[in-house]
Amino acid sequence: MTADPYWNHNVHYHRTVLAAVPDGCRTALDVGCGDGLLARKLATRAAKVTGVDRSPEMIRLARERQPANVTFLEADYLGENSLDEGAHDYVSAVAVVHHARFEEAVDRLTRLVAPGGRLMIVGLAYNHTFMDRVISGCGLPVSRLYALLRGGKHGPLGMPTDDPAMHWGEVRKASHKLLPGCRFRRRPLWRYTLVWDKTQGDKTQEDKTQGDKT
Repeated sequence: MTADPYWNHNVHYHRTVLAAVPDGCRTALDVGCGDGLLARKLATRAAKVTGVDRSPEMIRLARERQPANVTFLEADYLGENSLDEGAHDYVSAVAVVHHARFEEAVDRLTRLVAPGGRLMIVGLAYNHTFMDRVISGCGLPVSRLYALLRGGKHGPLGMPTDDPAMHWGEVRKASHKLLPGCRFRRRPLWRYTLVWDKTQGDKTQEDKTQGDKT
């Protein structure tokens, strides 16, 4: 794999995202694909990859380097008609879910995963407790070292950003509630990873809610 053209806290976890791709993955979806850097990497692990982003500028950049087995779409993944539900063996969402209500984002992402497929979220949260601040502080020297080694290149320019609305404890609690059996892990560099496998018999969150009401 060639060297990344830039480094940031999200790119740092691309290796983790790639390592979670199931063997024999046929279709992968990268939500919030930005300039397509991760989608192009996924193309080496999956037969077919779709990258989706609602930013026209990001999709324009992504299409400048588009492998034959990758399709880039300008769309909002939260739109009911923008993407096929249950059609993707692997769905990745890096620094995406905090741009919407957590419950809404997770519900939509789980619907996009095919039965037997996997969802991988790399997300952000804010500090709430003293221990949160201690753990976050430990990431500062690591971040500065990587930035120095990478020459301070933090692209892509123009990527939409937003601050997280939930703290670490809230995200962890909501994750286990919405996605029973998920693997939640807080990471350095102010990120967490959330991995969830959708079994053949899993229902959507809406189906579960409707069942609770009856």
